[in-house]
Amino acid sequence: MAFEKWNKQFIAGQWREGKSETVATDENPYDQSVLTQIRLANQEDIDEAYRAAKEAQKEWEQVNAYQRSAVMERAAELLKERREEIVRILVEENGASQLKANIEADAALGILKEAATFPIRMQGKIMPSVIPGKENRIYHKPAGVVGIISPFNFPFHLTMRSLAPALGAGNGVVLKPDLQTMISGGLFLGKLFEDAGIPKGLLNVTVCKSSEIGDAFVEHPIPRIISFTGSTPVGRHIGELCGKHLKRVALELGGNNVMIVLKDADIDRAAGSAAFGKFLNSGQICMSLNRIIVERPVYDAFLQAFVERASRLRYGDPRNPDVVVGPLINNKQVVRIQKLIDDSIAAGAKFALQGKVEGNVFAPTILSHVTNDMPIAQEEIFGPVVGVIAVDSEEEAIRVANDSEYGLSGAVHAGSIEHGVEVAQQIETGMIHVNDQGVNDEPIVAFGGEKASGLGRYGGEWALHEFTTVKWISVQTKPREYPF
Repeated sequence: MAFEKWNKQFIAGQWREGKSETVATDENPYDQSVLTQIRLANQEDIDEAYRAAKEAQKEWEQVNAYQRSAVMERAAELLKERREEIVRILVEENGASQLKANIEADAALGILKEAATFPIRMQGKIMPSVIPGKENRIYHKPAGVVGIISPFNFPFHLTMRSLAPALGAGNGVVLKPDLQTMISGGLFLGKLFEDAGIPKGLLNVTVCKSSEIGDAFVEHPIPRIISFTGSTPVGRHIGELCGKHLKRVALELGGNNVMIVLKDADIDRAAGSAAFGKFLNSGQICMSLNRIIVERPVYDAFLQAFVERASRLRYGDPRNPDVVVGPLINNKQVVRIQKLIDDSIAAGAKFALQGKVEGNVFAPTILSHVTNDMPIAQEEIFGPVVGVIAVDSEEEAIRVANDSEYGLSGAVHAGSIEHGVEVAQQIETGMIHVNDQGVNDEPIVAFGGEKASGLGRYGGEWALHEFTTVKWISVQTKPREYPF
């Protein structure tokens, strides 16, 4: 596959070089081979992109709703045709396993098809008034222009999760993908929607460095909404900027997700859930299990079953279809995670399964004798490493689960489903799954977190709400009597 073609910015309907002096290299995280190089965008490019999106949005909003829906459906059909291409890009650029790349392609297609219905779901209301002879009309309108900043870990799907609803709701978009996944999280999408027939300039892809552009992408006066998926510290900064400039913001941030295994749970089922929920995409998912909390009577049995499953997982070159655990996105992540392990071992944790480190590949690793105050339990790992915590009671499990600044996803395994739901209700998190694991995302269901895990909700009608606004127009049908 020729990756060299992905070497231009997509701005104002044109594929052209950026105006920065910096040229960035896109590398395969497994073997560090060069995929392509691109001259980056600068603040002038970002300004041009936002201005183009604003002009094109006026045209897009006036397009018949059924025609807009048809364009979105055309994008979905093109994605089906190009599925093999995006899967290959994800494997080469993101280090995704074949399994993860296919899961990601399916998830992106699902949200795209859901967003294709948005143009015909922009429903208004006519409401009564306390004023005689008045009619109140509520209109559902596009917000205008949306700025999207997307991450490296599920770059195609997590970009599509904001991009498709924003376009479907009638907005213009400027997209800033992560440099490490600029193709799968940005340029491929620009080409997809261009070929589907969106107006010229409606979608712009600006590949740039935050260190060069500063806060210009967020602070630009044109975008009314900023959608960001990434770390909590960066999300806090973006939230502050949006508050300062009175912009709306949708933030999907970090997680310290728990799986609680109660003493009456099916242990084999729980171990299988834990293996998938921890090691898919090498643990580089905001919803990945970070802590597994197990009641003491079943702790040893669970740990044995979990280690047995994890030790069977193939790791290495993601181009091998049998590999489940591929490389981390870069070596800085390997070093960071190794320090979390070392510090936790020094604090009393032990290896239940010690995985090898080969380049950027970190083999599955499980720590036992973990307490909730250890670094491995307090910080988001974002890698194929997990700590298993023993507790003496259900009440302690709930307390430990909630002892975190995060609240994104999680799971509860219980012998009784309704008992599992009762426990799940007590966990401070936006999403939680009974007798399953934490990595779930469906196109029609509300997705988002509590506490330091973010603001707002994606998915289905909640995404439609995030990327639209409402307008009240009243009509005085009869002369109104005023008091003066």
